[in-house]
Amino acid sequence: MDMITDLIKQLNGIVWGPVMLVLILGTGLLLMIGLKGMPLVKIGYGLKMMWSGRDKYAVKGEGEISPFNALMTSLAATIGTGNIAGVATAIFLGGPGALFWMWMTALVGMATKYAEAVLAVHFRETDASGNKVGGPMYYIKNGLSHRFAWLATSFAVFGALAGFGIGNTIQANSVADVLSSNLGVLPWVTGLVMAVLVALVLLGGIKRIAVIAGKLVPFMAISYVVAGISILVVHAAMLPAAFDLIFTYAFTPIAATGGFAGAAVWAAIRFGVARGVFSNEAGLGSAPIAHASAKTNSPVRQGTVAMMGTFIDTIIVCSITGLVIIVSGAWTSGETGASLSSLAFESVLPGLGGFIVSAGLCIFAFTTILGWSIYGERCVSYLFGVRAIIPFRILWVLAIPIGAMADLSFIWLVADTLNALMALPNLVALLLLSPVVFKLTKDYFANH
Repeated sequence: MDMITDLIKQLNGIVWGPVMLVLILGTGLLLMIGLKGMPLVKIGYGLKMMWSGRDKYAVKGEGEISPFNALMTSLAATIGTGNIAGVATAIFLGGPGALFWMWMTALVGMATKYAEAVLAVHFRETDASGNKVGGPMYYIKNGLSHRFAWLATSFAVFGALAGFGIGNTIQANSVADVLSSNLGVLPWVTGLVMAVLVALVLLGGIKRIAVIAGKLVPFMAISYVVAGISILVVHAAMLPAAFDLIFTYAFTPIAATGGFAGAAVWAAIRFGVARGVFSNEAGLGSAPIAHASAKTNSPVRQGTVAMMGTFIDTIIVCSITGLVIIVSGAWTSGETGASLSSLAFESVLPGLGGFIVSAGLCIFAFTTILGWSIYGERCVSYLFGVRAIIPFRILWVLAIPIGAMADLSFIWLVADTLNALMALPNLVALLLLSPVVFKLTKDYFANH
């Protein structure tokens, strides 16, 4: 096991090295420049399209789910342990400055997420079951020449494997960890209960998942944000110092203090970007798989809805978690992961804070497992056809209790590595197909 861990650590160091960070941030920056800042300028328009897309019967075009529920399905997969455990891990490893780099990843990530959704809808297909399907494997296959077919296959393979890490076992593991710490629930019990609940939902496919996501995601996100804002309002006097820590240590090394081991600027950048991508998934190519199923007649309209996912996930939800951790002073405690977030909330809301984090994490992780099941399912069906969907769902459910009882640090390591391997083919495709995105955007807004 030690040998496997060492090998994955070496691979992780390579795939999350300077080249990957430049590629993720650089791709988003180039897309943002090519779009002339549209994702930032049109935030209001994106909110309008998101709200008006709640009823799929009021929207023209083909697709199985409403534009709003497509966003909620993608948010179900992104608002998860990354927003609670991931932010905490980034601050534990990189210091308060890591939150700044999460913000930077999110801002350019809005352009990335927009481009992904535009291409997903523009190049989507109809599968053997009559459903609209799309995502990086399809826009690589249909948008680039046959010479890039291996790139589409690579994405589908890495996507299917990454799902079992980022979207399944790591979610179950984080829930089991926080419930064991706070309530003494045995990990295998947590894993078994989650597996049964997920299995019941998966029977209905993407339509049932989208309906549940459309109800659960807004409720859980608003509840968590309200709780976090309440804490920050009570401790408003400490916010200037918290922002000073964030901006100072984004560019200067931080010395060891309390249980915090200290961190170099490179650590703040690396873990801020890595956990930012883990949280909002901009550049991974996962979210466009959900948006490809949206009922719409305009790739650009769905793209403006999709980019709001990154804004909501990181700029709002992750910021709440990070600021509470810093304001509470818990970041110097030596705790990490969900336990650090739980300690931060509990220290400022005794008797209630730990419950908020536990409840939020359970619901976040549950919906993430549901959302990522769609991503994995689409990748597997691309590789093997629709006949592979049922076997995949069975494996997906079986992986949940296994993840709940596995070692947390090892799962984070594997998930981080698979994230990068999944992102590479997608980022290459986004750069090569960026002229298509720019033209579609220009033509659309010339008439709107």
